[in-house]
Amino acid sequence: MSDVGDARDADQDAGRREGRDVIRGTARGRAPVPLSVLDLVTVGAGGTAHASLRTSVEIARLAESRGYHRHWVAEHHSMPGVASSSPAVILAHLAAHTSRIRLGSGGVMLPNHAPLAVAEQFGTLEALAPGRIDLGLGRAPGTDGRTAAALRGPGRLDEAAEEFPRQLAELTRFLDDDFPDGHPYARVHAVPGPVQGPAGRPPLWLLGSSGFSARLAGELGLPFAYAHHFSAAGTLPALDLYRQSFRPSAVLDAPYAVIGVSALAADTEAQARAQVLTGALSMLRLRSGRPGLVPTPEEAAAYPFSPLEREFVDGWLVNIVHGTADEVRSGLDDLAGRTGADELMLTANAHSGAARLHSYGLVADAYGMPAAGSDLT
Repeated sequence: MSDVGDARDADQDAGRREGRDVIRGTARGRAPVPLSVLDLVTVGAGGTAHASLRTSVEIARLAESRGYHRHWVAEHHSMPGVASSSPAVILAHLAAHTSRIRLGSGGVMLPNHAPLAVAEQFGTLEALAPGRIDLGLGRAPGTDGRTAAALRGPGRLDEAAEEFPRQLAELTRFLDDDFPDGHPYARVHAVPGPVQGPAGRPPLWLLGSSGFSARLAGELGLPFAYAHHFSAAGTLPALDLYRQSFRPSAVLDAPYAVIGVSALAADTEAQARAQVLTGALSMLRLRSGRPGLVPTPEEAAAYPFSPLEREFVDGWLVNIVHGTADEVRSGLDDLAGRTGADELMLTANAHSGAARLHSYGLVADAYGMPAAGSDLT
């Protein structure tokens, strides 16, 4: 059987064992689709990783109390303005401070890791927070080429992405503890895991910003998350390819697509613009090989953009849904309608942790999502 077939069949078995839908969310209030959080744990100038991680806990608690469906953490490396290099560690911390919201990786960049190590990490998370963990996987490095080489070791950079289907199948076998007799890993067990007795396991998601993962997710009948927040031009083609390639599985009988969306609401349009400009300048510096902490609004406002830099920033900002709560709600409604996305995962990138936290609350208010303390069952 092919690697892709192995992964597909193993995930079907997992779906049968779980016997429940762990993928689809519930839209709350007047939201057109379920809303979720994508957390980059951004670090602003003058701030610290400690403060940013504390803000992530506050965001997760707010998201849980207001009816957001899941809170994912993205893997990035060698980026001073992003403190999410170790998603599994952060997720364990978030699990200790929440009780209901789904937590997951958005995603783990599988070529950076041994599949057994990922299975052990997420088996541990599943044991800590049973039934609440998602394992989202990507094949990009989550960083630049030099850092990826440092992560993966010499000679592995070029081959890593092409090995993704094999790694995915191997990871799935470790999660399900079902390597066939005669396989070199037949007596190797991911612990915590099924070798200890009946156990749940996190559902697999494929993430991407191109057609490769879209097609593979469709062929395997897995849920798919597309990075609209940094590759907006490819959103519709990737979603179309996913839906066209989809083969029903025990996990899903129909496609389920999430898109990551940059969105930030503030009390005024000017305040929102000032905050998202900090993220745009941070991205400009990253793309120019000058990564750093997310600049302050004052620094971003005073920055002397060249014509080419201004063109980049304007192009970046056009894909960020920002403004007042009503303006953001309108933009999200439009995006959900245009893409047919089954879920929107909002990432509020800005210098201020308080601004990010405030934004998620404003969006929940705009949609009439449950108030903190409401019964969400």
